[in-house]
Amino acid sequence: MVMKQRRRATDYIQALGEFRYQIRRFLNFSEEAARAAGLEPQQHQALLSVKGLSGGERATIGALAERLQIQHHSAVELVDRLEARKLVHRSRNSADRREVIVRLTGQGERLLRELSSPHRAELRSAGPALLRALRLVISRPRRVRRVQRSRNGKKPVARW
Repeated sequence: MVMKQRRRATDYIQALGEFRYQIRRFLNFSEEAARAAGLEPQQHQALLSVKGLSGGERATIGALAERLQIQHHSAVELVDRLEARKLVHRSRNSADRREVIVRLTGQGERLLRELSSPHRAELRSAGPALLRALRLVISRPRRVRRVQRSRNGKKPVARW
């Protein structure tokens, strides 16, 4: 029984390793595509975050910091660089002047569209391997049914 548990643990670790590898392959592709378009990868991620927020959520500095998993001041610096390149525009919320809202400019929209097409093609190509790896990671290990004799040695008892 211990050997099967070890094998399941090893299988899970291998599946997790494969999943992380497939994610890393896609992220590496994305980083290279961003650089080829003249952007730093984090700038590309910021543009995606501004565009990709759900309908009711505004692209504030705080929301960008959360989406990019960076500190607030780092998000401010990132928006500064994007604004200097005329890829985003920021404005104050008229109801709450403390809140800064970030929007893509026309140039930012065009650049994001140009980058999105090769990303879609890459995901179509690499997607099946990524999905297989994800399915292996999240699937439950099959439980092995074990038949064991009862304490008196007569009647078999199923154990899971």
